[in-house]
Amino acid sequence: MALNNKNPVVRPGEWSDISVIDDTSFEYIFEQNVNVPLQTGNGVIRCNVYRPRPSDRVPVPVLVTYGPYGKDIPYKDFHAKSFSEVSPQHKSIHSAWETPDPKFWTSQGYAVVRGDEVGTGQSPGFLNTMSRETSEAFCDLIEWAAEQPWSSGKVGLLGISYYAGSQWRVAARKPKGLAAMIPWEGMSDYYRDRCRHGGILSNAFIEWWWKRQVVSNQYGLAGRAARNWGPDTIEGDLPEEELEANRRDQTIDNRDNSYRDQEYYASKEYSLADIEVPLLSVGNWGGILLHLRGNIQGFMHAGSEFKYLRMITGRHDLPFYYDEEIEIQRSFLDAFLKGNDSAGWASHGVAPVSMVIRKGDAGYNDAAKEKEMFPMREEQAWPIPRTDYQRLYLDPDLNLFAVYKPTSKETKVSYRALGTIEEPQAISFKTSPLVREEEITGHIVAHLNVSVSPDRGGPTPCDIDLFLTLRHLGADGNEIFYTGTAGDPVPLTKGWLRVSLRKVNKEHPKHRDWLPHRDYTAKDVLPVIQGEVYAVDVEIWPTCVVMGRGDRLVLEVASGDTQGSGLFLHNDPLDRAPGIFQGMNHIHFGKQYENYLVVPFIPPK
Repeated sequence: MALNNKNPVVRPGEWSDISVIDDTSFEYIFEQNVNVPLQTGNGVIRCNVYRPRPSDRVPVPVLVTYGPYGKDIPYKDFHAKSFSEVSPQHKSIHSAWETPDPKFWTSQGYAVVRGDEVGTGQSPGFLNTMSRETSEAFCDLIEWAAEQPWSSGKVGLLGISYYAGSQWRVAARKPKGLAAMIPWEGMSDYYRDRCRHGGILSNAFIEWWWKRQVVSNQYGLAGRAARNWGPDTIEGDLPEEELEANRRDQTIDNRDNSYRDQEYYASKEYSLADIEVPLLSVGNWGGILLHLRGNIQGFMHAGSEFKYLRMITGRHDLPFYYDEEIEIQRSFLDAFLKGNDSAGWASHGVAPVSMVIRKGDAGYNDAAKEKEMFPMREEQAWPIPRTDYQRLYLDPDLNLFAVYKPTSKETKVSYRALGTIEEPQAISFKTSPLVREEEITGHIVAHLNVSVSPDRGGPTPCDIDLFLTLRHLGADGNEIFYTGTAGDPVPLTKGWLRVSLRKVNKEHPKHRDWLPHRDYTAKDVLPVIQGEVYAVDVEIWPTCVVMGRGDRLVLEVASGDTQGSGLFLHNDPLDRAPGIFQGMNHIHFGKQYENYLVVPFIPPK
């Protein structure tokens, strides 16, 4: 019988106790497939519990993760190459992708609870990732962990990506027992950070992620053990038609829903201000297409008294396990879960903001060189209070100038619409070589005057997609690349906007001149008519770089994905339909058309 979203139907005996305790094989007690009943609805979470041996007599704080990647899929099978590069101190038979290693953390006096998200692994039910129901179930798991006899009653959250993004949503619900959180590279805004960049569907990554990392671990899916993808479902396999009925497909939902006021997106909303627990948000300057924005926004708007932002570089998977970063995690959690605050986290003795400063050409995917060349600096706030926002003006000769030089007559520069990663359609505006070293750290906005015209014999276009990239050219004229999510070469940062969603809500409390706020609702849709010129402000994600003398800054304006996009392509044929976008895009110049880039320059301390 198929399950449904609201009232899942369960076979008799499906949730029998199948837990197993191993008290002899490891340095810690290992309990597998422990049942945690859901407080709302008819369901159960199955989790693994790893706890120090004395914890049956001395309660300990608990680290909880909850997600769809498989509590029983070994890290070495999930991503063998990545696992081979993890620090040996944080590798064990129970290591799992993007989660804290039980062997290490139990040795530090913590229990680790790792839950299979409902509908995945060994947890029966309806699979609905990142949903309201998922967050409510996560609440149940946290509160259960806080109430166990081996628990001190204090729960911390620690994990990467999915296991970080889920932290924002569950912390806003204030589960009993939650005492601290470390969302490590995790988006906080489902619509803006992940699914629809500037209103444009970011489909390619979602499709890859859904097939490889979620559906492949669905509860009842046959053949998992044969593929080394964790054990088969203990209760047995389900037929394909039932599997399909038991899940909500993110690839379809994100394609079919365009606006934040539609139920699909609206049901996932929450207020960051409701988060009150101590928070250490760790972002990565190279995460320019998924997590970067969310970690910074989460820090800015969380209601926590004790909140910290730490910005790093490197690949997405490995820094979480660096010895020095583990020490940061441990000292933060010790402060709020054990009352051992030797570092000063709970007394405001730690700077609120610490960040790696990208200075010089360290290449990409070279962690040792980045550690050697990129210093760490502390700041007292974000954005940095001494930020000097300056305009760099575009001109029709493709320059970026610090002084506005109006053209005597109206003109425009043009490029084809519907560019692709294989055939980019872009124009680039460059500064002159810098005469001195300059630091750019913070939020960036591009103000452009744009229009669209049809191809001869083509459809009448009624929208424009803007893809913006900020690039760094060295004094030798070659681009300096940085380490992206997968170790790939990426530019400084990117930004996007669908022009029909250009409306800015200046009355919203989150709106800033350096960060325009858009509601992205169906009521905000504005017309785009060929021949009309529209002034738009495009949010470009934050960045950090020190540019040397002779270097040049480049603003690339394109009509599709360009270099540095990696897996995160916006190429859905329905969302980017030729009948809507095909034609020529234009940027207009003239006395009434100022085009500029607002850049956050940082004066030396």
